[in-house]
Amino acid sequence: MAKADAPMDAIAFLKADHRKVEQLFEKFESARGAEQKQHLAEQICTELTVHTIIEEEIFYPACKEKVEDDDLVEEALVEHDGAKVLVAELEAGSPDEEFYDAKVSVLSEMIKHHVKEEEKRSEGLFAKAREAGLDMEELGTRMKSRKEQLMEQFKTGGLPPPSMRTMTAVSVGR
Repeated sequence: MAKADAPMDAIAFLKADHRKVEQLFEKFESARGAEQKQHLAEQICTELTVHTIIEEEIFYPACKEKVEDDDLVEEALVEHDGAKVLVAELEAGSPDEEFYDAKVSVLSEMIKHHVKEEEKRSEGLFAKAREAGLDMEELGTRMKSRKEQLMEQFKTGGLPPPSMRTMTAVSVGR
C-alpha cells in the first residue's frame, strides 16, 4: 500500500476509478431486490460524477494543452455528457420503474467503451498523455485532492449538478 500522502500517477489513479466502477456494475448485474439495486446505482452515479468532474477539471485540460490529437479529448467529453444524461435519469428514478435496469446496463456499456478508448495502448488518451510528457505525479496529486474534496462535499450536501459541455439540446438537472 502506498502512503496516503505519497504522489500517485494520474493514470494509475484514473484506472483505479475505472476498476472500482466496473466492480460496482458487476455487483449490480447480480443484485436482487430494489433496495440493493438502488444502493449500488447510487454508488455508481456518485463514482461516475466525481470521476467526470476530476477528468474535466484537471486531466482533460492538461491533455488539451499537450496532446496533439484533440479528437480524443473531444470524444471523451461527448461520452461524458451522454453518461451524465443516464446518471441524471437513474438518480431521478427507482429500481421499480420500467427501463431502470436497462438504463444501468446501457450506462455500463457506455462506460466500458469510454474506458477502452482512454486505456488503449499507444492510441488511447492515457498513452498519448504519457507520450506528451504530462507531469503524471502532479496531476495525480491534484486529482486525488479534488476527489477527496468532492467526496466530502457529497457526504455533507451532495455534488454539484453536472454541466453539459457538448450537448446543448437538453438540460440535465438534479
